[in-house]
Amino acid sequence: MNLKRIVAVAAASAVAFGTVVSISTPSLAATNVCKATNLKTAGGMDALVKAAKKEGELNVITLPRDWANYGEAMDLFSKAFGIKINDDNPDGSSAYEIQTIKTAPAAKQPDVVDIGVSALNGVIGAGQDKLFANYKVANFNAIPSKWKADNGNWYGDYNGIIGISYDASVSPAPTKIADLTNPAYKGQIALTGDPTAGQEPFMSVYAASLANGGSVDNIQPGLDFFKKIKASGNFTSVKATGENYVAGAYKIALTWNFNAPGNIASAKAAGKNLKFVIPTDAVLAGTPYIQAINAKAPHCAAARLWEEFLYSENKGKTSAQLTAKDIKLTGSKLFNTIMGGQNVFVSGGAAPILQADMIKKNSIIDGPEGFNVPKGAKVYQPSPDQQVTGKALVAAQWPTL
Repeated sequence: MNLKRIVAVAAASAVAFGTVVSISTPSLAATNVCKATNLKTAGGMDALVKAAKKEGELNVITLPRDWANYGEAMDLFSKAFGIKINDDNPDGSSAYEIQTIKTAPAAKQPDVVDIGVSALNGVIGAGQDKLFANYKVANFNAIPSKWKADNGNWYGDYNGIIGISYDASVSPAPTKIADLTNPAYKGQIALTGDPTAGQEPFMSVYAASLANGGSVDNIQPGLDFFKKIKASGNFTSVKATGENYVAGAYKIALTWNFNAPGNIASAKAAGKNLKFVIPTDAVLAGTPYIQAINAKAPHCAAARLWEEFLYSENKGKTSAQLTAKDIKLTGSKLFNTIMGGQNVFVSGGAAPILQADMIKKNSIIDGPEGFNVPKGAKVYQPSPDQQVTGKALVAAQWPTL
């Protein structure tokens, strides 16, 4: 992997990792993109796109293609800007992302992360905010204040609802979490990971708690529920991934609603019929996932362009619609031509962090039908503080369930 920066001054010269990326622009003779804290200090969109194209790569981490429509986001970004995207450990966890930043060599460092709130709390609580760079995207002011750091160190991007995905052969078809105790589901139920490390499985335990008399303040009934279905043999330790599903290792999983469209499509391509339902006994919304730029990002410009893209509200072209003529446009014109990342999330079934602003501006597209919260349902959402308490209980008890 090329970790060199191109300095566009008198002549391009290769420099060691971590040095200044310079861009020649009419208004800014030399811009250190690695220190840029907003689009203006990055030299503007035209300059940022130019610098990102010169870097030519973007390192992302733990982004499954069928997660919140990230496959389309990566395809669109790569096609539009000619940037190769390297995705490390797509089925990993938020904990893995943080550990990679802390311990991986320069060549393995991610440029950006997408982590759960509980993982963010671990970083902030440990006073390790400096793992991330301060950068405010152009739409920063529209992000709700409780879901961003004032200095741009991190910000929320999207969230979802916990639902049940199940193979069409499962009988009876589950409609609520309480159904998962049915002996007919022996050896069929799985989670998408370890709830002590990943946000999705952690929030699945919260959903199970709500369905069993618990609350956002009390996750214990959820732990008791999983202990019960593990003892009965219904719950399996197999990780709920697409590969394991196709192999028949499990048939039922708790998962985000924004993963359902992609999972169903992938299953169909593999000759499987996957279905999805939001449980009637627990409608639990996750707190937003968090975006942040790695302070040690090997591709400083591409990292910032990626964030600008993810927080764009554009109603634009998808990767399939983008033409060769479009790609020849200058940076800012090209950027304004493509579908913004917030609407890419919407098309995958996720609720974008800028939803209120997008509705106000009429910049939001229609999402897929059938994966939204039933009308009239009460939606619960544990706060970051409640998650800290919940995570402590899960960490203490899950390993010995």
